[in-house]
Amino acid sequence: MLRRRMGYSDPSSGKDILGNRSLCFIFICAFGLVTLLQQILYGKNYIKSAQQFSRLKGDETGNWTGPVNFSDDGSLKPARNGRKRYLENYDGSFEYNSTACRELRQEIMDVKVLTINMVNRKNQGHGCPPSLYKSLCLSARVKTSDLFERWRNLQVCRWEQNKEETSNFKMSLSRCCNAPSFLFTTKRNTPAGTKLRYEVDTSGILPITTEVFKMFPDDMPYSKSQYKKCAVIGNGGIIKNSKCGKEIDSADFVFRCNIPPINDKYSADVGTKTDLVTINPSIITERFQKLEKWRRPFYEVLQNYENSSVVLPAFYNTRNTDVSFRVKYMLDDFDSQRGVFFFHPQYLLNVQRFWAVQGVRAKRLSSGLMLVTAALEMCEEVHLYGFWAFPMNPSGIFITHHYYDNVKPRPGFHAMPHEIFNFIHMHTRGIINVHTGQCT
Repeated sequence: MLRRRMGYSDPSSGKDILGNRSLCFIFICAFGLVTLLQQILYGKNYIKSAQQFSRLKGDETGNWTGPVNFSDDGSLKPARNGRKRYLENYDGSFEYNSTACRELRQEIMDVKVLTINMVNRKNQGHGCPPSLYKSLCLSARVKTSDLFERWRNLQVCRWEQNKEETSNFKMSLSRCCNAPSFLFTTKRNTPAGTKLRYEVDTSGILPITTEVFKMFPDDMPYSKSQYKKCAVIGNGGIIKNSKCGKEIDSADFVFRCNIPPINDKYSADVGTKTDLVTINPSIITERFQKLEKWRRPFYEVLQNYENSSVVLPAFYNTRNTDVSFRVKYMLDDFDSQRGVFFFHPQYLLNVQRFWAVQGVRAKRLSSGLMLVTAALEMCEEVHLYGFWAFPMNPSGIFITHHYYDNVKPRPGFHAMPHEIFNFIHMHTRGIINVHTGQCT
């Protein structure tokens, strides 16, 4: 009774409160120490990343400022702040084999993006989660921006084809894929009676009946190194305002992906000449109702490409076959002389395996990469326009996904950053010429 009246309490309760407070204090100190260490370790990269990925104001094709310093012998010198800065003149005025350009190319070859992108793939669509991968994911962004900076610096150098590197790469493709013989399904490589295995639905087999066999060309219409200069046109927003249309149209052979618009609104940037254009069967399904009703709207779209040939992945899976065949039937009904070809499924499988070794691992390679692969065997010199895999251009200015809209692709289907990374390295090695700026 006396204890209750005097307000006594359990003496151990105070110790519990003190213990919780102590644990909380220790946790806060530990968290602060970890944060401090992160700032020390990654501080410079955070600053560089923020500067690189911030939205720049001004014209979309504005000059890059802050030149690298060059020594008297043409080699690179660090700027006063100890790091190479952006180049002011990017007109390709430096010779390919100059000391400066060799150093700039080596700087790009030193960037190892593939290992970083593997982390990104684990976190695809989720940004950088507050987990073990957070610092790695942030580091990935820093290194991507570093690649942008080095790519910008390289623009002062004239591109020149490296005959030896190009020849070796073409030989590798010839051994694995052999586009001049197997790019398309032909009467020669797929005789009547063949049981054709699908690219993805490997359990599915299509018997090549007489009716199907008649749709195939007698042989491949293209041969090895048939064309001197080829242009492969991607649909990326990077080509918008490039004024590359005349340069593209001057190529001996022009490839395009998935019947993009090439009317007067876009022709100054993307040109109009088309020799071969891919058509994804999903376009036929979604935009033209599988050609089950009115077919003239699709026929009129194709008229924009004059007499170019079309190629479809009819044997990717069983769903694609009927839709792809309808394109051939429709053009025959309209008495069109346009060539209609179907990718050979084994060729596409071999291409997929080839690029997997180069680090491009995806559910499906992009149509652009398939065409670039074929062009490397068909053409002496390959130029790429409209290929970019990032939401900003090399100057850090945000761009639309396509030059004609901003519709994003299905996430996780392609590995576009890996593809572009390979293109940049191939440009640096003198195998292909990647155009990401304005054409003069």
